[in-house]
Order: sequence, then C-alpha cells, then structure tokens
Amino acid sequence: MFKKFVLKKMMQKQLKDMPKDQADMLMMMVEKNPDLFMKIAQETKALVKEGKSEMSAMMQVSKKYQSELQRLMQ
Repeated sequence: MFKKFVLKKMMQKQLKDMPKDQADMLMMMVEKNPDLFMKIAQETKALVKEGKSEMSAMMQVSKKYQSELQRLMQ
C-alpha cells in the first residue's frame, strides 16, 4: 500500500507537464500493475548507469515489455 502511494506521488510529479487525459491513462496503468512499472524503472536506471541516454534506455525497456503495456491500455 505504501509502495503504491509513493509510486503514485512520484508519477504525478513526473507527469505534471503531460496533458491530463494522457497522465490519467498512465496513472491508471501504473495502479493496475505497479510491479511492472517498478521493473521498467529499475531496468531503465541500470541501462542509464551503463552509459545509455535516459530516452534510449526507456525505449529499449519499453520494447521489452510492449505486450504487457498494450494489455494494460485495453
């Protein structure tokens, strides 16, 4: 429960410049499967530490979990 709360607050801060409807959809996805988004964040962070740009790392990890992300959008 605490983990969800912290993740939600962190996401709200990160998404403040995103259009509200898109931010709401992403928040709903995170609430449905917070563990997936924690995995994505950890793997992205590891790739950034290896020297990849944050955007490149995020794209690579997102492709890895593309099917799970698509399921959450439905």
